[in-house]
Parts: sequence; C-alpha cells; structure tokens
Amino acid sequence: MTKVVQALLSGMFFTFILDFFLFLGIKQNYIDTLNIDLYYNILFADNQNIYIFFLLSFLLGYITLYLSNKISLIVLGTLFLLVFSTLIPAVGYSVAEMILMQKDKTIYTEKFIYKGDIYYEGRKDFYIYDKKLEKMLTINKNKIKELH
Repeated sequence: MTKVVQALLSGMFFTFILDFFLFLGIKQNYIDTLNIDLYYNILFADNQNIYIFFLLSFLLGYITLYLSNKISLIVLGTLFLLVFSTLIPAVGYSVAEMILMQKDKTIYTEKFIYKGDIYYEGRKDFYIYDKKLEKMLTINKNKIKELH
C-alpha cells in the first residue's frame, strides 16, 4: 500500500511541474501577447483538468517507481522537453490556441451582436476578436443573452 501512495505522490510531483511550465508558456506567449489582464494563478486553476492530472499522476508514478531507470528517464525527459517547448513563442501560442480559443462564435447582447473568435473565456469576461470591427473586445458575461 505504501508503494502505491509513493507512486501517486511522486507522479503528482512530476505532473505538477509539467503543468506549471505548460501554463507558464501559455501565459507568456498567448495571454500576455494578447494583452489579456489575467494572473497566472487564475489561468492555472481555471484550466486545470483534474481527471487528466490524476491520470497522468498515476501513470508517471508507475513509470518512475516500477519501470527501469532508463525507460523512466526517457519518458520523463521527453515529456519535459515537450512541455518546455511551450516557452518558445510560436509553440506556446499554438498550444494555447488549441486549448483556449473558440473559433467562429456569435455573442448576443441586448444592443449588439459580436461575431468572431473567442480568445479566452475568463471567470467574468469573454475576450473576443470581432472580425467586423477588427478589434479585441472584452465582454462581461452578465451582459450576454446568448452564445452560439
């Protein structure tokens, strides 16, 4: 039983480090580039998938404790290399687009209709690039009637 707990904890440690650098690359190369006012902690907490986190924790814990050192070094090294690549601006931006962007959405408010790409959906606001206005807009979620 203690070996299972040790595997889970070591897997959680490695997964947390991987997540930290993944979201750091997203923050630096997507959120900051688009001038979205958002703290790292909020980005990390709001977009963390707990199921993937625990699945990856169990998997990495098993790999580090039960497989040979050479295999675990190759797997962890490859994962760290992939996640650290998000610190490269083009890679970080592309990964963030895949995770965060919603293409071709329509937002209806009482007075206006906005059509474009939602770059980020925050706790209180949508950050949408309106294609007609050719401008990034911040729309409060409370003012939205419909979203398609």
